[in-house]
Amino acid sequence: MNKLMTVTAALTFAATGAFAQSGTVNGAVGGAVTGAIVGGPVGAAVGGVAGAIIGTAIDPPPSEVVTYVQQQPAPAQRVRLEQQIVVGKPIPQSVVLTPVPSNPKYAYTVVNDQRVIVDPRTHTVVQVLN
Repeated sequence: MNKLMTVTAALTFAATGAFAQSGTVNGAVGGAVTGAIVGGPVGAAVGGVAGAIIGTAIDPPPSEVVTYVQQQPAPAQRVRLEQQIVVGKPIPQSVVLTPVPSNPKYAYTVVNDQRVIVDPRTHTVVQVLN
């Protein structure tokens, strides 16, 4: 149990230092802390990998991408989905995305009257704009 507390304390301290870094690092540290609490050192390793994957999925787009998407006119055709639009979750492949010309890593669409920035490779929601 003492090892678990040491690992948890060390990883919690690391999470504090990593706060300003990318979502991948934050996700890895957060996943490791959670894994350590639940499953000890092995849980920390597994949680770190899972957290890194999730953290990568939700890295926020640069401000110029957000500004570009906010300034674009809304499409004439409205997209309505029953599912809630959540960061980190994919939207259906059938939803048409518009690429962001200055940064092909991002695309956008308007779903349920919300502008949504999406990873065009996976259709994963990166940010929902209000």
